[in-house]
Amino acid sequence: MAAQLRGSGAGAGQGIATALKNGLAGAGAGSGVTSGSGSGQNAGENGVDKPELVLSNRAGESRSPYVRAHKDNPVKWQLWGDEAIEMARRENRLLFLSVGYAACHWCHVMERESFENEEVASILNSAFIPIKIDREERPDIDRIYMNFVQATTGSGGWPLNVFVTPDLEPVFGGTYWPGPTSQTPFEDQVDFLGILNKLSTVWREQEQRCRSDSKQILEQLKSFAAEGTFGDRLGEGSDGLDIELLEEANQHFASTFDSKNGGFGSAPKFPTPSKLSFLLRLGQYPPVVIDVVGAADCRNAQNMAVTTLRKMARGGIHDHIGNGFARYSVTADWSLPHFEKMLYDNAQLLHVYLDAFLLSRDAELLGVVYDISMYLTADLAHSAGGFYSSEDADSLYRKGDSEKREGAFYVWTKREFENVLGSQAEPILSAFFNVSGHGNVEPENDAHDEFLDQNVLAIVSTPSALASQFGMKEEEVVRIIKEGKAALRAHREKERVRPVLDDKIVVSWNGIAIGALARTGAVIKGFDPVKSEEYLGFAIKAATFIKENLYDESSKILYRIWREGRGDTEGFADDYAFLIEGLIDLYEATFDEKWLQWADELQQTQISLFYDSDSTSGFFSTPASAPHIILRLKDGMDTSEPSTNGTSASNLYRLSSLLNDASYAEKAKTTIAGFESETLQYPWLFASFMPSVVASQLGVRGVVVAGGEGGEGVQGERIGKVKEFEKSPRGGLGTFAWLKDGEGGWLRGRNELLKEFRGRDGVPRVMVCEGGVCVEEGVLGGERGEVVGSAAAAGTGVGKETAKEIDVSDVKAALLSLGEEKTAEPVLAEKEGKEGKEKEKEKADDIAAPAPAPSSS
Repeated sequence: MAAQLRGSGAGAGQGIATALKNGLAGAGAGSGVTSGSGSGQNAGENGVDKPELVLSNRAGESRSPYVRAHKDNPVKWQLWGDEAIEMARRENRLLFLSVGYAACHWCHVMERESFENEEVASILNSAFIPIKIDREERPDIDRIYMNFVQATTGSGGWPLNVFVTPDLEPVFGGTYWPGPTSQTPFEDQVDFLGILNKLSTVWREQEQRCRSDSKQILEQLKSFAAEGTFGDRLGEGSDGLDIELLEEANQHFASTFDSKNGGFGSAPKFPTPSKLSFLLRLGQYPPVVIDVVGAADCRNAQNMAVTTLRKMARGGIHDHIGNGFARYSVTADWSLPHFEKMLYDNAQLLHVYLDAFLLSRDAELLGVVYDISMYLTADLAHSAGGFYSSEDADSLYRKGDSEKREGAFYVWTKREFENVLGSQAEPILSAFFNVSGHGNVEPENDAHDEFLDQNVLAIVSTPSALASQFGMKEEEVVRIIKEGKAALRAHREKERVRPVLDDKIVVSWNGIAIGALARTGAVIKGFDPVKSEEYLGFAIKAATFIKENLYDESSKILYRIWREGRGDTEGFADDYAFLIEGLIDLYEATFDEKWLQWADELQQTQISLFYDSDSTSGFFSTPASAPHIILRLKDGMDTSEPSTNGTSASNLYRLSSLLNDASYAEKAKTTIAGFESETLQYPWLFASFMPSVVASQLGVRGVVVAGGEGGEGVQGERIGKVKEFEKSPRGGLGTFAWLKDGEGGWLRGRNELLKEFRGRDGVPRVMVCEGGVCVEEGVLGGERGEVVGSAAAAGTGVGKETAKEIDVSDVKAALLSLGEEKTAEPVLAEKEGKEGKEKEKEKADDIAAPAPAPSSS
């Protein structure tokens, strides 16, 4: 289907698009019709001229920082909605939709080259209705027209630029197009002025053909969108998806794995948290799954993920002076990022680094867990609760500069290192971070000469190697690196201009962050209670903020965006999916039933608004009542975010287990079945579905503890062993509930099986529930594996050491210096003498932990 739309056949819908593409190469900037010069442009009925339309730039009226940033453009941007669409119909003009986001580098390039250009603005204002859209605010619009661009061009990205009819049917689209002032060296790239001139001519002279072809293309897109959701199209829908799919997905990832640099494929490299999560979970499933995939392959899957995470942590994609990760790397070795930082990337990576630490007990990975947590809670946190969306890639290099550059906040010259660090520390940190006098960015990766003599910091050495190189003790090298990082950060904060912050709060991404911080707080509670309380506090504060500001208690409906007040856009299916997941994680970290109760309410709303009960099941991205939606899509494949439907299926299974609600399990099963056709063909594109595929075959195991709160001595220790469940790496879907005897409890009322289940004579009791049947396992005692029964805890998985209580001194003792090359095998804690432990703990604190922020005073 995609090949047909791209013009490899004589299928319907090819005429205008093909004619445009063939003709644009010869349509120079001055060819065709310019500035609304076509005859009949303002002619009304019976030949009477209509008043000429005079647009005003309305971008400043938007809540979106991205859209508002275009308020001073000469292009008279309109806002998406009834008024602009009605204007296009009344004036019979094509709409020009330009979709981007605040942290998008190429969006800013196109703005400078085209949208700030008077000639471009003149044509857009006189011949089209230009609309600027924030994809993070309106992912529904973005998805529809991205589908069109990907199907007709074979690729996609941002900025997304599409010309659509007044009926919103797509005519022509693409991503970045060079403007009149462009110096970007792209071969065979048509210029934006040529596109504008050609399209204004085609619409005026061949309007009916445009409309006819666009309608046919839309029908093809609808058919294409439905192909992946014909659950029984291959005649296998009744059998369900089998566990063998996990083996096939793993083999695909292994075949594309970059063993030298980590990651998958070649440049550009994306973190792909959904893939990494799949690989880390693989060895934590029940034994039957490990038997199918193979224990050796499960270990290799973990190795691939941990290797990738280590390479990323040491690479330029990681902000070594501050915190957090950039969106992706231009190079295969993670050395040169596009510098925008996104909430959804860092929140997902927190989940993944946490799982990797729990499996490996590697303090380097624990350091990254703290690093990302600090980024979320210090740099992206809203004071009243919730997390902001992103930080820009481009910024001013110094205060007083007038032109932004990509990565200006993050890169360094050799001279700056010398001036900031001094003669003793500079050579050591330059060797550690790969800093040279001529810079470390290759010319082929610097199209705009923004990185001349600049260095992107990446760890290329170790304290032990540097100690040998410079003839000093390793402890002295560690001290110099630690103090040097602090000095560089202080200089950066004082002298540089921080990239622009997109300070809108998006519900879906906040849901991911809530879950990640809740799990992190639970994991570190035993050895870092202060930070545990802090991170759990941020998760609770974010959830509370969303409930108080973006949730309508009467209608049970979410709103997607908050910025200086609640936005008008109601939540989409992904907002519900990711928030529900985060709330379940928050419940299992705090055992506060109000979060589980809210998750249950949201799940019922998501089903009522988005679930496809009439056709092939699964969740649409948009509700049926959404205005101006020409195509209702279902998100199946993982992209930069996990699949909405994959996440929803997991949520439904988890809630079904916690609440003993069979209808939720049935909805999960039919959601998986709705994507059976494509999942059978390309299981590696549906990694977030795999925990639910396993659950559909093996069920979900739920553990319930009653009583035991505030226990002392042996009883308290036993409760602690059960609560170790929350410190387990994610594997197969399982649930854990703790019912406290002193409470009536919402959960007891919601789950009939738990109504009378309480502690006995002050002693806690444990029950294991599967398939609607609960069996009491007696008074707590023994190892956690006897109660929870996960593969890891019971010693049947490939990472059985994860059942141990986390001993931070053992973790520190296992530490190899950050940057040290090592295998990705799980690191088992070795017992050492007190003196050795203290030295390794100090090294971990000095190197693995992020540099402290400078004092605000």
